[in-house]
Amino acid sequence: RCVLKELESLGKALYGAKLIAQRFQVRNCSHHKDPVSGSACLLSMIEEGNPHHFFIATQDQDLANKVKKKAGVPLLFIIQNTMVLDKPSPKSLAFVQQLQTNQLVPEHQKQSIVQLKEKEGLAKQEGEKRRKRKRAGGPNPLSCLKKKKKKTQEGQEPSAEKKKRRKRKQNRVKAEALQSVQKNEEE
Repeated sequence: RCVLKELESLGKALYGAKLIAQRFQVRNCSHHKDPVSGSACLLSMIEEGNPHHFFIATQDQDLANKVKKKAGVPLLFIIQNTMVLDKPSPKSLAFVQQLQTNQLVPEHQKQSIVQLKEKEGLAKQEGEKRRKRKRAGGPNPLSCLKKKKKKTQEGQEPSAEKKKRRKRKQNRVKAEALQSVQKNEEE
């Protein structure tokens, strides 16, 4: 409401900005009876850790610098008709880092917690909830060819003959090669 009052007081020069601001949801502030400047009102709304998780959108560098000093307040601004979300301020990054380090429990405290649970009988037994580990299986039996039936004695003989024939052919080729080499040497 304070921002709308300030835009009204500035007159016709900012009439378009006032129309745009009226389209958004108007938040009630504590300055309802005696309005303050828009930047002061916005800063008062993000005090105490920004409980309503507000974003601040401004082109005012003064206000932007003040917002960057508070942790956990995202800052939006416009560059060449494009809305830009500013990177987190160093204050916000430090705050997050501090939260993460505070959440860590020292190792000796973890061990004492486990010992106390065991003492009280609250510890979960490891054997109860172990799941059977899946192992790599063989190929899908439906995708494999069926195994061939074993051949009888009669069926094995032709294959043996084929092998011998192959060897004979290879031997003949080798023998012919040797003979041609010997002829060349003699000549």
